Amino acid sequence: MGKKMRYPAEVRDRAVGLVIETLPSQESEWSAVVSVASKIVCATATLHAWLRRAQSDTGKRPGVTTAERERVKELERENRELKRANEILRMAAAFFS
Repeated sequence: MGKKMRYPAEVRDRAVGLVIETLPSQESEWSAVVSVASKIVCATATLHAWLRRAQSDTGKRPGVTTAERERVKELERENRELKRANEILRMAAAFFS
């Protein structure tokens, strides 16, 4: 498999903006995505995912926002660290008793 390509945030925002701009002239959301994806040389599925995320972030579509997703990741990371620290403390307590 190929290496994952990361696009800068400016490119994502501009591409989503182009899709939203061309939406009225297209028969469907998907046709707008296909049209813009071919112009910016991006996979249609990738652009469609960016559009869905932007719609969730602005409240036009139900779902988890980017900020909420990042907060959950941060809390999960903190939870893992605390569990690891508790395990170390349990082993130390068992060793010294």
